Amino acid sequence: ELKTKQLMKKILFLLIFACFSGAVFSQTLFTYGNTPVDKAEFLRAYNKNKTPVTNKEKALKEYLELYVRFKLKVKAAMELRLDTLPQLQYDAQSFRSQIEDSYLNNEKAVNDLLNEAFTRSQKDIHLLHFFVPVDPALKPEDTIKAFASINSFYDALKAGKTDYDNLNAAAAVKIKQSDFGFITVFSLPYEYENVVYALKMGEASKPIRAKNGWHLFKLIDERKAVGKWKIAQILLSFPPDATAEAKKVYEKRADSIYQLLQKGEDFGKMARWFSDDKVSYSNNGELAEFGSGKFESSFENEVFKLTRDNEISKPFLTAYGYHIVKRLSQSPVSANKNDIAYQFELKQKIQQDGRINVAKDQFVKEILKQVGYKKTGAMTDAELHRYADAVIASPASETGNATIYPITGKTICTYAKAKLTGKDWLDFVRNYKGSGEMYQGENNAALLDKFITTSVMDYYKKNLEDYNAEFRYQMDEFKDGNVLFEIMERNIWGKASADVNGLQKYYNENKGKYLWNASANIIVFNCSGKAIAEEARTAVLNGKDWKKVAEESNNNIQADSGRFELTQVPVVIDSKTAAGYVSEIVVSPVDGNTSFIKLIHHYDANLQRSFDEAKGMVINDYQNILEEKWIGELKNKYPVKINDAVFQSLLK
Repeated sequence: ELKTKQLMKKILFLLIFACFSGAVFSQTLFTYGNTPVDKAEFLRAYNKNKTPVTNKEKALKEYLELYVRFKLKVKAAMELRLDTLPQLQYDAQSFRSQIEDSYLNNEKAVNDLLNEAFTRSQKDIHLLHFFVPVDPALKPEDTIKAFASINSFYDALKAGKTDYDNLNAAAAVKIKQSDFGFITVFSLPYEYENVVYALKMGEASKPIRAKNGWHLFKLIDERKAVGKWKIAQILLSFPPDATAEAKKVYEKRADSIYQLLQKGEDFGKMARWFSDDKVSYSNNGELAEFGSGKFESSFENEVFKLTRDNEISKPFLTAYGYHIVKRLSQSPVSANKNDIAYQFELKQKIQQDGRINVAKDQFVKEILKQVGYKKTGAMTDAELHRYADAVIASPASETGNATIYPITGKTICTYAKAKLTGKDWLDFVRNYKGSGEMYQGENNAALLDKFITTSVMDYYKKNLEDYNAEFRYQMDEFKDGNVLFEIMERNIWGKASADVNGLQKYYNENKGKYLWNASANIIVFNCSGKAIAEEARTAVLNGKDWKKVAEESNNNIQADSGRFELTQVPVVIDSKTAAGYVSEIVVSPVDGNTSFIKLIHHYDANLQRSFDEAKGMVINDYQNILEEKWIGELKNKYPVKINDAVFQSLLK
């Protein structure tokens, strides 16, 4: 009975909830009592739930009747103030918490980032990297030398020069050079990725200033993206100061292992025995799946030479030691923009990457406009910064004391129905900067931006219904669905189930409705897999008690014995099927459920169901009678009037 109620609740919620788009000029489609329902509201619900139909008018009329009933029931629930029940308010708040984050982002900006990442993922690019470190403690003249050196180097590259060592030797400050090999999207910080993916073949980027120095990149090659690789490796590592003789020993050991592998020795076992890779050796040498730019190019280049799964490389040398690699699988980068799985993967990476701040910043700017954010000019930023330092220097002082802090009562900015004062700012600085976990060393200007952004976004979040119609619709519908379920439970479902005398009376008056079709006593076995089902079927065929088969299955088999109509069982049987028959195993194409049955005894069709056997059907029919009676009472209380002209416009 509880499962039935939960299913009914789900069905009701599916009927009610809608994902809405667009707007229709408000026209009253129907009224109930003095309450109007406009065409746009009805269409939002109908368009979400509609299915292909041959008779549109009939479908609209049927749905209109359902929607009228829904509105009447919700009206009755609201009159009883069921929406104020603590549990329903808690449910609404929980639902709000689940969905509000999806409305707190710039979907267009995220989609732009997604399209950009998809395009960049289609090719790998080969980069050279040049770097001039700058120590913050350097004198200004030394910093200028570093800047002059990287700029001179850039000019030489721009002129087409490629003798990097000679160019470096002529530089006033030494330039560090490295070959990044091939990289792909998400390999570099977003600001650098934007630069390198905009380069033309052979082109060098202008010097990029970072905290620790100057960066310069040159694009020297590109290729179609190689995709993702799954490999296992055996690593024989040696210390950085190993002599040539010592390295030779490692080389011979690697070759011996390779020869054993060529003779059929198990790669995983060899990895467990010999590999020095502390991360992978215990997992048969298997590394996490990776793409271009994950490892050094000397390693990746050897991996990418493997052309088929299970192919094993000859030992090769990198800075870490001798490697033997086995290719396990290789999956190409999807070139299909409609590939949902790949789009989801990219979106997850975007959400975890610094580039998501681009979308967040755009969203904040939009919100500031929506709420009407305005700075008052009552005090300068310099004053705000100065008193921020003062409040940290005097942690025991009162931020509301205008003598100590003259800005405390002044308004910094206004938005919507709110404002931020100097006291709000000082409290924020004290709480934020005083927290070791939250404070990240931001200067006062950055803190002021964070204070305004955080305050405005908190206000927007708490008042989302006022700014986002889609969110408001979804919340209203959830609340309506919740009170609808509550009043249906009170007036119909619970009432029908509890009225034992009424159910018995209805059954006695309508016994002819509750007859068995062709049926049988059957044991149904539902198994977690085909192998388990085959083992269980063999045991049943050999005469083992069906209850023991289920009990000893470690919850892998659910067995149920009862009387079933022949059309209800998962296999095809008829009245001629002999008692004792054990069916073949069937696998449902819908949910993959694996099952078989044992037939115990046949019954003819049209035998009378007892009250207990028919109880579920009786309750359902009795609920329908109670509901029809209740709907009639509600329509008398709140007369329903359909605007036929507006309804006809739905047919166009």
